[in-house]
Amino acid sequence: MSYLFETDVEIGDGRHRGNAPPKLECRDVDFWYGEKHALKGVNLDIYDKEVTAFIGPSGCGKSTLLKCLNRANDIIPEARMTGTILMDGADLHDPGVDPVEIRKRFGWVAQKPNPFPSSIFANVAYGPRLHGQAEGRAATRELVQGALEAVGLWDEVKDRLGEPGTALSGGQQQRLCIARAIAYRPDVILMDEPCSALDPAATARVEQLIEELKQNFAIVLITHNLSQAARVAQRTSMFHLGELVEVGDTEQMFLNPADDRTKAFITGRYG
Repeated sequence: MSYLFETDVEIGDGRHRGNAPPKLECRDVDFWYGEKHALKGVNLDIYDKEVTAFIGPSGCGKSTLLKCLNRANDIIPEARMTGTILMDGADLHDPGVDPVEIRKRFGWVAQKPNPFPSSIFANVAYGPRLHGQAEGRAATRELVQGALEAVGLWDEVKDRLGEPGTALSGGQQQRLCIARAIAYRPDVILMDEPCSALDPAATARVEQLIEELKQNFAIVLITHNLSQAARVAQRTSMFHLGELVEVGDTEQMFLNPADDRTKAFITGRYG
């Protein structure tokens, strides 16, 4: 059993596995909000069927990079990016690429559960319908059931699919949002602090779900819960003031970080 320095935080399956090429490659990525230089020369590989955690103090660039991946930053006035982000070898920011097509390849799970003000069924069916992946009620129901089963919610809601998603508990709402994120079969799931608004029991259920989902998706997880990063991530990336300070196997990062800033953050001396 491994532990996080002097604390009793257990490290899970914290090693990169296999020699497959990266799913996503960030090369010399810089990003600005107007005059603010938010990302500085980021080079990072993200692998399929693994969890990559982003850690670091608030405002260090984690969410900015997450939104560079799915091009959510495109809609921000005066924002600009230089460098290259590749998915399966293709440039996601090539001028000839449709941003809508790019966003279809990413599922998004927000910090707080945010189900649409509609039925449980409609929440999950939204993506497949939007992207033309479900024709007819039977095909749509099959996709909805599959997504709800994947997040362990089907048996809890199968007799109440017409009820509002907002009527579910907080943990159930977040699993519903994850079902919505995977229903249209993206390549990558982006999670921005998905457990920050949940109680410990709901957090444990979402962490178990992340473990299951990584069998089929690349997952990028922003978390301020270092114990969570240690438990679920195979690779961890440490950010500080817009720079990628260190990236590597989670076990190595937590037990023997190469950079003093990483060690100071993990041991609670700053951040």
